[in-house]
Amino acid sequence: MKYFFVLGTNTALSVAELAAILDLKNAELLAPDFLVWETNDEISPVALMRRLGGTIKIGEIRAVATASELTATITKLADAKQKKSPEHKFNFGLSSYGPKRFNEQDLGLKLKKHFSDQKISARYVISQEKTLSSVVVTQNKLASRGLEIILCASGAKGGQVLVGETLIVQPFKDLSRRDYGRPARDDQSGMLPPKLAQVMINLAQPPSAEAVIVDPFCGSGTILSEAVLMGYKKLFASDIALKAIEDTRQNLDWLKGKYSLEDFRVKLQVKNVIHLSKFIKAGYAEAIITEPFLGPQRGLIAFKNVIDNLENLYSLALSEFHKILAPDGRVVMIWPSFYGRKPITPDLNGWHILEMVPEKFRTSLFVKQSERGTIIYGRPGQKVYREVVVLEKG
Repeated sequence: MKYFFVLGTNTALSVAELAAILDLKNAELLAPDFLVWETNDEISPVALMRRLGGTIKIGEIRAVATASELTATITKLADAKQKKSPEHKFNFGLSSYGPKRFNEQDLGLKLKKHFSDQKISARYVISQEKTLSSVVVTQNKLASRGLEIILCASGAKGGQVLVGETLIVQPFKDLSRRDYGRPARDDQSGMLPPKLAQVMINLAQPPSAEAVIVDPFCGSGTILSEAVLMGYKKLFASDIALKAIEDTRQNLDWLKGKYSLEDFRVKLQVKNVIHLSKFIKAGYAEAIITEPFLGPQRGLIAFKNVIDNLENLYSLALSEFHKILAPDGRVVMIWPSFYGRKPITPDLNGWHILEMVPEKFRTSLFVKQSERGTIIYGRPGQKVYREVVVLEKG
């Protein structure tokens, strides 16, 4: 079977997350936002999408065609899909990825005429965007009752085209609810997006649902919330601010009610990270996943002082992490990246940075990493970017 993944805006982060979950040995990155993976195993796209933060769509490649065969190929695919839901008006759409365009409008109109000639009620779904978004696919039920046809040049000689079907899209409504709908938010100190929290948890690779996950800068509990939703049951969190612990507790209570969750344990404490080893025993944590204070987010920033202070804080924190982390555990941590300034460099004695992008993808023009193999995450124009850092003892 051959599956495709439509990736988020940060190619390196999306690829790194997939590589932490799947064996990407037989995978090709055909465009900045399009990865194809061949496997002998059948996967559950729905279950996989629930835990992925960096993937927009998952689907299966149904055929490979030349340009001259494309109309016949997509017509055959659409016919087969329409026959499975004949009682509904059949909605369909097309999206193409990669630099090669396939005149989706012409193909779509031909397909609509094909159904019209057979007296089948069908609607061709279009969008002003380059590709159909998750919103459009969901609102028009293209992945459930209809069909989104995906086209991408195969990369092989001869001009072959991969023809795929979208099976599931990112649950944007649910992610938005967990981001903006929860009761306790602290916009002043910065909010970790749930999607990024999911990515961080996957990069940490906790060994089982019973693994102990620690977040010593828990803020309003985004990482804890996403870990619970991903099935992890043993969580410990602390923060120096009482408000952060209160916000986290309030958000977890909301999450339990919203998603009917009970089978997990969370311990929350107001503690300074520099005393972590005084209340967590050595080797207890199997993954430490956290976004610490990143410095001021607004106003004039005295960068040298901020960077010096953060490096000192992170060095002290990493020293404590080393004491409580299991020998084969990982730290996944956000460091701030200030545009045009020297990178944050805390004391890494006893640690080494892991490159999470598989070696085969590191030379791709689509994959951007820092000089030390970490991944920078953010939108153009941000004052402070996030550097995703994965550490192991060594």
